[in-house]
Amino acid sequence: MAILSQTEAQDILKKVLSFSTADECEATLNGSISGNVRSARNTISTAGTADNVSLGVQSRFGKRSGVATCNEFDEASLRRCVQRAEEIAKLAPESPEYVPFLGPQKYLASPVAFAQRTADITPDYRAQQIGASMALCEARKLSSAAFFNDSAGFVAKRNSKGLEAYQRLTNLDFTITVRTADGLGSGYAIANYTDLAKFDAARLTRVAADKAASSVKAKALEPGKYTVILEPAAAVDLLSNMMRSMDARNADEGRSFLSKKGGGNRKGDKLFDERVTIYSDPTNAEVPDLTFAGDGRPQQKTTWIDKGVVKNLYTSQFWAQKAGIPDLPPPGGWIMEGGSQSTADLIKGTAKGILVTRLWYIRAVDPQTLLYTGLTRDGTFYIENGQIKFPVKNFRFNESPVIMLNNLEAVGKPVRLGGNLVPPLKIRDFTFTSLSDAV
Repeated sequence: MAILSQTEAQDILKKVLSFSTADECEATLNGSISGNVRSARNTISTAGTADNVSLGVQSRFGKRSGVATCNEFDEASLRRCVQRAEEIAKLAPESPEYVPFLGPQKYLASPVAFAQRTADITPDYRAQQIGASMALCEARKLSSAAFFNDSAGFVAKRNSKGLEAYQRLTNLDFTITVRTADGLGSGYAIANYTDLAKFDAARLTRVAADKAASSVKAKALEPGKYTVILEPAAAVDLLSNMMRSMDARNADEGRSFLSKKGGGNRKGDKLFDERVTIYSDPTNAEVPDLTFAGDGRPQQKTTWIDKGVVKNLYTSQFWAQKAGIPDLPPPGGWIMEGGSQSTADLIKGTAKGILVTRLWYIRAVDPQTLLYTGLTRDGTFYIENGQIKFPVKNFRFNESPVIMLNNLEAVGKPVRLGGNLVPPLKIRDFTFTSLSDAV
């Protein structure tokens, strides 16, 4: 019963609310059917499927709140779930940040968030895709490790104040790492889609395989500041960390790169290169998302950074009311505007620089400057006169996406990664602090 229709889901939620004796009650259903296949050393190692629907009930008496969950939907189980939430609420302390549940809301329509072709993926299809990937690597005497995961699901909400929400979603993720036989060369590729129509595991495998074969006999370069081209897979983590830091409360309370000296935040300030525009849109055809947040607030198209200027910060309901600011939930995904150049085009326009396939083991150093450290991995190359000249040993970096987005040389064409649209970025003075022997 993992994918319930809107009517089926709301019928269950109505029944749940009918059992409530609390001052306020909200119930949420989450359901999904997912499948996966994993390979290592050109051999399928695991495969499986999961099918589940879970119910969460939040009951409130005054400012006291309790939550209980279950995944059985007979009447007795639903009653027990509601009763347990109420028992917990009566024992809980009052919340100093209590905000009443929302009443009826209007949500955007997002029919493109669900693709039936993705929902219809079979184990045979997964095996065929992974099989084609492994065969390509086997023929080139390369070793691969891949993970292919797909899901179809829904979210439904209802509360005692009249809120009602429902949406279906599909998603497909694929990652692959390819190594040379001696383990000295490594390549990587990643993809994420709503609709499998664009998916081709063999095509992605060729990208990773070419990088692996090209990255052997890496040379050591001195650490320092370099012009770099960050492929989307390298840029996405730093940019995602920045977007997760655009919280109004953290900024107002002095814990953020957006905090203003003396109090308040830097909304309205120009903090980035004017080519930086980032927004979210749950109805975007390439990266559709839920049109409501976890607490039921509507997700709208929202500009977060416009031509380098901070335009909006997200917030909790409580902080929005206390601070008297727009009540914006955090976005599910984000879109960074870019140009028309591919990564290859950016390479052609680079006199000297370093191409970075991806970053990993990223850790925060200073939240108030958004300074991060981490390592390059799975294909790092030296560029000279518009061409890749040779592979280089991996580096440790120390860099802030805020500084990075002020050192822009060029912004390429965005591609989808992790539910976001991310362009390749050409950055000057990117800071590498030491070498790493890992491939």
